[in-house]
Amino acid sequence: METYDNSAAAAGIFAFMGIILFFAFLFWLFIVICRWKIFEKAGKPGWAAIIPIYNAIVLLEIVGKPTWWIILFLIPGVNLIIFIIVTHELSLAFGQGGGFTILLILLPFIGYPILAFGSAQYTAPAGVVAKPIY
Repeated sequence: METYDNSAAAAGIFAFMGIILFFAFLFWLFIVICRWKIFEKAGKPGWAAIIPIYNAIVLLEIVGKPTWWIILFLIPGVNLIIFIIVTHELSLAFGQGGGFTILLILLPFIGYPILAFGSAQYTAPAGVVAKPIY
């Protein structure tokens, strides 16, 4: 009976997985940097972008949604709908429209840097009207 040494194949697979993980980490880091700047534009602490659950709470505050919506992110299926709603509200809060929401969802590596480093200014959550000062 012959035995085969599969260590070279395993090493190749692990090397490939390592490369994939490296690029996934770079993508995550890029999005965190963009979110950091977006949070700062909205008057929130930028460091909140690196704390896993707290960043979602801060994002909900930025878009004017209640904090308990964080629970909706934990329900499979519902989380996709809530993600789309929150992304749309984020787009509106920075003076953008529905087309920009689609950009944020489908091409976040293009949309988030535009929000973060572009000329978009945070106005307020979509449903909130500024009170006049008398």
